[in-house]
Amino acid sequence: MSLTLKNPHSVLAAFEARPGAVVSVTVTSLKPTAAWGEAADAARSHGVPVKISTERPHGGRKPVGEKQGRTGGSEAVVRERPSVSPQELFNDVDQNRPDVWLALDQVQDPHNLGAVFRTAAFFGVKGILLTRDRSAPMSSVVYDTATGGVEHVGHALVANLRSGLETAKKAGLWVLGSSEHDGQDVFEIPRDRPWLLVLGNEMSGMRRLTGETCDMTCRLTPRGGVTSLNVSVAAGALVAALCRE
Repeated sequence: MSLTLKNPHSVLAAFEARPGAVVSVTVTSLKPTAAWGEAADAARSHGVPVKISTERPHGGRKPVGEKQGRTGGSEAVVRERPSVSPQELFNDVDQNRPDVWLALDQVQDPHNLGAVFRTAAFFGVKGILLTRDRSAPMSSVVYDTATGGVEHVGHALVANLRSGLETAKKAGLWVLGSSEHDGQDVFEIPRDRPWLLVLGNEMSGMRRLTGETCDMTCRLTPRGGVTSLNVSVAAGALVAALCRE
């Protein structure tokens, strides 16, 4: 499956990781950004067709909220990065190395999913386990929001998350659920082992059976008047705590 990406940084990451997956690059002649210029240069160096667009989308009007570098006629067609099996996702578990993986229990907003991939790539998360059903698909919105994160963090899709968590346990991972209210503060979680951190749905959190499969549960303790976080923000805070030196 091919995706149309509007974020040049996502395209540049694809050229770095999978240059053969980039099908074409279209750059607007109406003052393209420096990043799109780099993407066009990368395309030429890899023999990928580069098209020049003289038309501005949206009938020549700049839509409200348009972000620099993500619209304006420049785009690229990139083949989707294939998922791997859960066994392959967890094939690098080392009991003597406190690495972190993520599992998402039906996260449905593609912007949240993309932001989680970006966070995961920033902190060196080893991989992400996703559910096939009732979850955001790996769309162009996810790739563009991730700003290259999808190219750096592998993912596996499973029909049954509980089965995927059991596969992780067999590979040597400890499964750590996350909750707004229950469990230990994340800063009390031991960092002497590899963890698979589970993040729940935006509205309902982890499902009951998912929580029952976890070895431990952790929370972020609020310090102010707001007691909950968006799932992608919570992911960043929790992963940062687990990856700290």
